[in-house]
Amino acid sequence: MSTAPDYNAKPTLPFQELSPLTHLLAVEGKLSHADGIDAEVMAIRAGIRVADVVQSCFDISAYTLAEAYSTIYQAQRVNPTECLPDAQLLTTFGPARALSLRLLPWQKMGTDTIILTDRPDHFDRHIEMLREQFGPVRLAITTRDEINSAITNLCAASLARGAETRVAASMSSRNWNAHRAMIFGLCVLFALVFLFVQFPTATFQVFCIWAIVMLALNMGLKVAAALACISDPKTKNKQNAIPARLPKFSLLIPLYRETEIAEHLLERLLEIDYPKELRDVCLITEREDSLTRAALGRTVLPTWIRPIVVPDGSLRTKPRALNYALDFTDGSIIGVYDAEDAPAPDQLRRVAEEFANCGPRVACIQGVLDYYNDSTNWLTRCFTVEYATWFRVVLPGLERLKLVVPLGGTTLFFKRDVLENLGGWDAHNVTEDADLGVRLARAGYSTKLVDTVTQEEANGRFWPWVKQRSRWLKGYAITYAVHMRSPVRLWRDLGTWRFFGVQMLFAGTLSQFVLAPILLTFWLIPFGVPHPFADAIPVPMFWGLVGLFFVSEVTNLLIAALALEKAKKTWLIKWAVTLQFYFPLAAVAAYKGLFELAWKPFYWDKTVHGVLLPTRPPQPPLHPASDA
Repeated sequence: MSTAPDYNAKPTLPFQELSPLTHLLAVEGKLSHADGIDAEVMAIRAGIRVADVVQSCFDISAYTLAEAYSTIYQAQRVNPTECLPDAQLLTTFGPARALSLRLLPWQKMGTDTIILTDRPDHFDRHIEMLREQFGPVRLAITTRDEINSAITNLCAASLARGAETRVAASMSSRNWNAHRAMIFGLCVLFALVFLFVQFPTATFQVFCIWAIVMLALNMGLKVAAALACISDPKTKNKQNAIPARLPKFSLLIPLYRETEIAEHLLERLLEIDYPKELRDVCLITEREDSLTRAALGRTVLPTWIRPIVVPDGSLRTKPRALNYALDFTDGSIIGVYDAEDAPAPDQLRRVAEEFANCGPRVACIQGVLDYYNDSTNWLTRCFTVEYATWFRVVLPGLERLKLVVPLGGTTLFFKRDVLENLGGWDAHNVTEDADLGVRLARAGYSTKLVDTVTQEEANGRFWPWVKQRSRWLKGYAITYAVHMRSPVRLWRDLGTWRFFGVQMLFAGTLSQFVLAPILLTFWLIPFGVPHPFADAIPVPMFWGLVGLFFVSEVTNLLIAALALEKAKKTWLIKWAVTLQFYFPLAAVAAYKGLFELAWKPFYWDKTVHGVLLPTRPPQPPLHPASDA
């Protein structure tokens, strides 16, 4: 049985000599000799630069490192925000490329091009490429923040455009034509009105049949997912190998008008149990959101947490912000959290372990979402039951059935190279998570569900709940329309089985919510209310359908009970009975979302957090060591 390395243990001393950087810092009194030795060993153990260790773990500022590197390399120290770079040189090199490589072509000095970097120890890796493009080059020293600021000051507009068009047009919703959608929707509406006026009974019966078929298929999919979740042998007695070297995580946390939540965020981030030198947290704010930026400005951030300001553009969405921030990161694993999230302290270790034990085609790990305000009111209780079913039963079942997994918007972790090759997120899609799940599957990659919990704040107010759900359903509709532009190509990319799954997950979900009022009419029958569908089929068959509805509700209750048992929230089972009154609310959201497809398809209906926030959300417990 393998023993996990103790990543928190004080490193042993394999050598007495310090590197030039730690030696100089020790001579200048910025770092003790013992800390310098520890930093050297930690860097070797983690496979990273010693500069990253002393900055993250020993509070050595980027400015101090830049001054030290200037002395060691006998190179000029330049602040490009004061001595501006040559815009033409930067445009030629490419601002996104400069951010990624942390190399800034600054000025021409005679025949030489001065290249600024905060990583002079990596300069030789790029020198041939730089010489091919610029001829003779010379090294100069700056800081990462100064590189980022200089590039964004000069190239904000082009970087913003790049963030909005990162995904290939054929896979993006940015070409969605709202005017055409309005015309199409009006035509459909007029056709339905005509049919209901001319053939009211027949038209209603057709809709009944469609609603019944969708109900049966949805129930069958849920049952199959539940059975797969229960019986999957791979989850039993699983022994994972422990990674010898932990990866670096870049965690993206978009913030927008989060003044109520920002004060709690830092405390939760500090509780993450993962080496500081392997954490790169980016707090992403919008340029016009001065309130959130001011709230962060009043907070002293650790060196491993950085604010990133997204410039104004043609739209303002979470995926656009994620795309923009991606170029500013350097972790091999890209994680996404929401502002109100409270992840399990050992979550990053669990994810690192899972990636180390997964095959090369697993490109994404999805954690479990739960809610810390589940007892606030009826809506938050039902929300918790719904999400327990989704994340504890349905999604793990879809994974084990080898169907497409529509991702959640948070507690997501991607292999960086795969994410970049796919073009990141579709900036125009308001359910960028579900869309990315489909694109991952189309590219031949898979998503793994891991039982590590992130606590969130459940939406507990009626109209904000409707607005949030309408955005999700609007995004589902756009995602389905985008990927069904060429059904044959989608079928070839996914195969028959997963193609069927996409139809059920997207078209089926939308159909169920849109047709929910029709299904509700069947519950009037036991009270003696006449039903138009009763005349279309024999009486035994009709009552068989009523039995189907009853079985469907019992099945939903059993699956909810299974999910709540997994979530250790069995006290909510009695509230699962009231989901009959909860899900019809989504019909209102569905109609609102479909209307917005023709009115404001890319509008991001912001959910306000912190309204129902306790003073301090409880932390999820560490995952038991026996399951690791």
